[in-house]
Amino acid sequence: MVVPSYHEDPDILMRCLESWREQDPTEIIIVLDVADVEAFDRIAALGDHRVTPMLFHHVGKRSALGVGIRRAASEILLLTDSDTSWEPGLLVNAQKPFADPFVGAVSTQQNVYQRTTSVWRRVADWLVNLRYLNYVPAMGAAGAVPCVSGRTAVYRRAAVLPVLGSLENEFFLGKRCISGDDGRLTWLVLASGYKTVHQSSAKALSMFPDTFSAFVKQRVRWSRNSYRCYLTAIAKGWLWRVPFVTKVTVLQILLTPVTMGLTIGYLLFSRLDLTPLGIAATAAWLLLGRGIRGYAHLAKHPQEILMLPLIALVVVFIALPVKLFAFVTMNKQGWLTRHADTVGGDGQSARTLIADPSLAFHNGDAPVTASAPTSAVGA
Repeated sequence: MVVPSYHEDPDILMRCLESWREQDPTEIIIVLDVADVEAFDRIAALGDHRVTPMLFHHVGKRSALGVGIRRAASEILLLTDSDTSWEPGLLVNAQKPFADPFVGAVSTQQNVYQRTTSVWRRVADWLVNLRYLNYVPAMGAAGAVPCVSGRTAVYRRAAVLPVLGSLENEFFLGKRCISGDDGRLTWLVLASGYKTVHQSSAKALSMFPDTFSAFVKQRVRWSRNSYRCYLTAIAKGWLWRVPFVTKVTVLQILLTPVTMGLTIGYLLFSRLDLTPLGIAATAAWLLLGRGIRGYAHLAKHPQEILMLPLIALVVVFIALPVKLFAFVTMNKQGWLTRHADTVGGDGQSARTLIADPSLAFHNGDAPVTASAPTSAVGA
């Protein structure tokens, strides 16, 4: 395991570390920033020979990944974010696809930790399910997942070492790339001739923002990363060598503002009848379409049908203003939700959680019984 950790909330990091240790990986290398002394001391105090904390001057997440990967000795690498915990069985199940010698990377099934603690975490979980219950398995079955999410990504070490320098030293239009490491590494492995697949039985839970502003920042960063990553894949010719389902999905992601803009424009200027019945029919059409696309999520959480209007508005908001802004600023580098002078990501510190995880029902939908998150995990 290689875990880059930049000013992570120590309580969150220690909670996640326990979930990793329980599955007994051979080695856990946690690459901390030089300022993260409290986390270093707490990890060292465990006295676990499998866990190696390192203090390192981070120059972006890629630099920390590079240090950890070079130090690792195992054949299989699990690159995991410092705020991502594992569900039982992840370690065993994530290794199974490597029985195929042509598999270079494995995507894991992901969801939002304590999803019921914020409406924006519920929205994020819906969108995550749209990706991991539909798109990713389809592309994984074809052997070409275009972005193996870095929240927990599993790689064959032999596939990573030859391209590690290209991961650490990527430049886009003359600027060094800071974020987007997972998409970049995925395409480097695909370009090397390996397959990237998905393992739905390997499940992880990640922290997501609990505020609207942090939610938007995260989507802007992801959209910028996608544009840089996929435009590079087109320019290098990598995209044209992957299966059809991956080509179509990548092009759909790139053209989302165009397709959504045409759809909304056609609806407003050619089909909208400004009568109560016409407005109701238009709204029903929008909600029905979004409901069909979200069927897999609604099958797991049927009561969230009440969130359908919000989801429809959020999807349009992401597809148009967010992605358009990300497109015109795609070469603006930065993490946006992590800062040198704060601990934890925006809206993702331990104080945004319920202290007793059993009260959060993060994988279910029973009502949260605590009135507010009043204490930090591990406090």
